[in-house]
Order: sequence, then structure tokens, then C-alpha cells
Amino acid sequence: MFAKSFIVAAAMIVPAILACPQHNNWEHAPHYKRETNNTANNNAVNKTAPVRDWAYEASYNWGRVNPAYDLCQSGTQQSPIALSLSNGLSLSHIPRFNYSGSYQGSFYNWNYGPAFTVAHDGDWTKHPSFTYDNQTLYLGGWHIHAPADHSVGGDRSKAELHFVHYDNRGIERAVLAFRLDPGNRNATFFDQLPSMIGFRETSMRRNISLDLGLALDAVQHFNEFWTYQGSLTSPPCTEGIRWFVARQIMFTGVEQMRAILSASTYSARAEQEVWQHRINE
Repeated sequence: MFAKSFIVAAAMIVPAILACPQHNNWEHAPHYKRETNNTANNNAVNKTAPVRDWAYEASYNWGRVNPAYDLCQSGTQQSPIALSLSNGLSLSHIPRFNYSGSYQGSFYNWNYGPAFTVAHDGDWTKHPSFTYDNQTLYLGGWHIHAPADHSVGGDRSKAELHFVHYDNRGIERAVLAFRLDPGNRNATFFDQLPSMIGFRETSMRRNISLDLGLALDAVQHFNEFWTYQGSLTSPPCTEGIRWFVARQIMFTGVEQMRAILSASTYSARAEQEVWQHRINE
């Protein structure tokens, strides 16, 4: 079901033009210019493409193309970074999850791959959440990068799923990262996705309901993980983002992975040198 819809969609995908979706009710960073045209169909929203002056393929030079991206070049905690078991695993910042039930939201292609934004009425505390170090953060949505942003022990997975979390004011604070690789059975999480979704020049969205906790089940609720202080992985490369990268891989079915890759285009930032990232501290 999922595989067929994305393989068909892949033939319709246009060149990538968007940055990481911020999932904050479609309010984007100031350097994006975006117009929204609501259609008669409540399940579909057309959006014009923002102007982009950077590319993932040239992420080493983002700080030179626009003064607003200076942190991409000069930041001390830039993401992603290479991880390894030699770093050990985190014994602190343990996450506790409140992801019970299903949540409504918009499923779409952000022109780099599949994505989902949780329905938002202005109250972030209604969203699925997790707590660490006595602070609670709320899920804005998820999106997929292909290939994976983070490598582990020199190996880079075929894709990486990011669950982006915000504080109660709607400011990005943390990302849960799930590495994705093909296995011998379907991932229950991805089996939930609809059988048909249209990918057009102006991305179409479809309202669906997802049990988001199924993703956590696949990696044992982050019972083993790396964590570090990092940044967004696209301009303006904002720092102060707490990353949690699951040690366990979320395995998909072969056809599910083929579908994800068919619907995706290159969206991995070059790994950054470790500096003041405080891995597992």
C-alpha cells in the first residue's frame, strides 16, 4: 500500500526546493517567502515554493551564500556529526514519552521525501510529548532525509526519520532521530500511511491519523541512544537543539524502503567536525 503510492508519486516529483519543514503550523523561518492558497478540498493545500539560495550538495559553503546562514560556517555545535560506540551511550538526559493514542495531522511530500505535521490549534501542550531533564517538549511533526544525516561507526543508513519537538512557545528545541534501513518485514509505523497521495509542484497535503508511538516501539523507546547539543541541519543552522539518536535501527520492509527512496531526493548535510557538542554529556 505505502510502497505503491510512493513509487507512483516518485514519477511526479519535481526538483527539491524546500528546507527542513519546521512543522510549526506551516510558519517558516523569515528567509522563506511563502504564499498559501486554500482549495475547496480541505484535505489538500497548495503552497508556492520558497526561494532557495543553497543546496544540500554544497552544504560546506552555506555560510558564504547568505549572511543569515553564518552559523552554518562559524557555529560550534553544528549537526550532524559522526557517532560511534566508542562515544559510549548516554546515561543522562533520559527521555520519558507521552505518545499515547492517535493524532490527526497533514501527510505530504516536502519535496525531499515523506513528512507529517501534527494538527495544531495554538496549544502545543495538546501534542504528543516527551520529557527530559525536567523539561517537556512537544512534537511538531516528522520528516525523512535520504540518505541518513548521522553515520554510526562509519556506516550511513539509507534514510533518517526526524521527530522535531518544540517548547510550549513553538520554538524548536530537540530532534529524535531514527535511522532507517531495509529488513525482512514491514514497519508497522509506515504501514499506517495512506494508499494514495499526490505529489505535485505545489505540495499536496492529506489529513490522516497516525499512532506515532509505533515509531518509538520500533526502537524500544530510545532505551539506548546518543545525545548531543547540535543544530538544525539546514540553513540558518540554528544551534541549541538537543539531538537524541536511537542506537537501534528502525527496519522497514524492502518495498517500503524502495518507496521511501523513490519519493525522496538527496537531503543529507555533510557531517560536521565535533567541537563543543558535548556528546552524551
